[in-house]
Amino acid sequence: MILSQENLNLINPKNVVVPDDSIFELPEKVLQFGTGVLLRGLPDYFIDKANRQGIFNGRIAVVKSTSGSTTEFDSQNSLYTLCVRGLENGQPVSENIISSAISRVISAEENWNEVLTIAKSKDLKLIVSNTTEVGITLVNESITLNPPTSFPAKVLAVLYERFKAFNGSKESGLVIIATELIPDNGIKLASFVLQLAQFNQLEASFIAWVVSSNTFCNSLVDRIVPGKPDAATLANLQDELGYTDNLLSMTEPYRLWAIEGDEKVASVLEFAKVDAGVVIANDIEIYRELKVRLLNGTHTLSSGIAFLSGIDTVKNAMTNDQLKTYIEDLMAVEIGPAIPYEVTQEQATVFANTVKDRFANPAIEHLWVNITFQYTMKMKIRILPLLLKYYKLFNKVPEHIALGFAAYLVFMKVDHREGSKFYGSFQGLEYLITDNNAKYFYDQLSANVTNYATSVLNDVDFWGTDLNLLPGFTKSVKEKFNKIVAGEIPQALEETTSKINVL
Repeated sequence: MILSQENLNLINPKNVVVPDDSIFELPEKVLQFGTGVLLRGLPDYFIDKANRQGIFNGRIAVVKSTSGSTTEFDSQNSLYTLCVRGLENGQPVSENIISSAISRVISAEENWNEVLTIAKSKDLKLIVSNTTEVGITLVNESITLNPPTSFPAKVLAVLYERFKAFNGSKESGLVIIATELIPDNGIKLASFVLQLAQFNQLEASFIAWVVSSNTFCNSLVDRIVPGKPDAATLANLQDELGYTDNLLSMTEPYRLWAIEGDEKVASVLEFAKVDAGVVIANDIEIYRELKVRLLNGTHTLSSGIAFLSGIDTVKNAMTNDQLKTYIEDLMAVEIGPAIPYEVTQEQATVFANTVKDRFANPAIEHLWVNITFQYTMKMKIRILPLLLKYYKLFNKVPEHIALGFAAYLVFMKVDHREGSKFYGSFQGLEYLITDNNAKYFYDQLSANVTNYATSVLNDVDFWGTDLNLLPGFTKSVKEKFNKIVAGEIPQALEETTSKINVL
C-alpha cells in the first residue's frame, strides 16, 4: 500500500501521526522554492505541526526549479513520513509523522504560469526558499522568461505579478525567508531582487512597494535531515508503518529555525507558537555563533583526531571514552568561553548539551571523513577566531584546540597524487583529501619534508595571522603532531585532557 490521501484511513495511528481530513481543505499560504529534505524536515515540519494544532492553518505550494518530474510527490498527494530518531535531553526519541504540509509540487519549467497564479492569491503570506548556496546569485535576465532561470528573478517575477494584482496595496506584501547556508541570506536575496528590478526597468512605484511592504528575513536553519535511509532500514520502517513511502525521510530530534524579524513578521509566522525550535528575533547572530563554534567547530577539531584513530562515525566517537571526554572538555573549557560574540556561560552550556545529544545520536551515520571536506576553510573560518579570542582572554595555550590543529596537519599530509586528486595515508589507511588547498600541502611537504609542520604553521600569508605571536601555540602543536605521526594518539589525548585549564 502506497502512502496517499486515499489510503490514510487504512493506516494504524498507533504507529504514526496521521493528518486529519480537514487539513486538506486549508488554503495555500506559503510558496516554497525547493523540494529538498531540509525544507521538508524543518520549515515544513513546523508548519505541519501548527496545522495539526489549528494554529497556522495554511499549506505549502512547492516550486521545483530543477529538471525532472514531480511524479514522486503527485503519486502520494505530496504526503511524506518524517521518522524522528535520536536523543533529546539525554532521552531516546522515536516518532513517525505523516506530514500534510505540502499541498502540491509545481514544476517551474512546465507550469510557471501556475506559480504566477499563486502570486495573485489573497491567501499567500510567505515565501520560503532553500535553493542551495549557489541559488542566491545575480543573473541579469528578463523576468518575462517562462520561467526565469535564476531564483532571485523568479522571486521578482512573483512579486511583480502580485504588485499588479493588488494595485500595490501595502497589505499585499509578503514575508520572504531565505534559508540558504550563506551569511545574510535574506539581505543578499533582497539586494539581487532590487538590482534585477532596475535591470528590468520596472516602475519606481513597484520598487518602493518591494521595499516598504515586503520583508526579507535572514534566517539560520539547523537540523540534520539525512533523507531516505539505507534499503534495509527503509524496509524495516515500512514494515513497521504498514505502507510504502518513496519520500520517507529520517531526521534528528534537534531543530532550530532562527529568523531575523520583528513583531510584524511574528504575526505572520504563527506556527512559531507551537515549537520552541522556531525563534524570531531582531538579531539572530548569537544562534549562528553557537552553531558555528560549538557544533561545527567541535566537528572540525575532532574530525582529524577521530578519523586518524580509526573511528568512522561521530556516534562511534561518543562511545570512545577518550574522544568523548575530549569533545566535552573542548566545548566546555575552550570553545564556550572563547566564542567571539557575547554569549553567557549558561547559553553555551545549554547548546553544548544539545550538541552532545546530537553527536551521540545512534540513528545518524555521520562519517568523520565527510566532515574533513574543505578542512582548511573550516579551520580558518570556524577555529582561528576562537583561537585568537582565547589568547586575548587567557594568553595561554588551548591544549584541545592545539591537538585538533595537529591532527589537521597530519591529515593534510599528502602521500601521493593521481592527476588532480591528492591522497593521504596514515598507518595503512589511504584516504582522499577533499580540500581546495591540497596542492599547497603537497608543495609544502615536497619542499620541507622534515620541517613540514613548522613550515605550515609559520606561513603568515596562508593563515592571515602570525601564529608565532601566540605564546607556546606552535610549540604545543608540533609536539602533538609528532605524537600523532608516531601513532600515539591515545597518549596525546590523555596528556591533553590532563592539562585542562581551570577557568
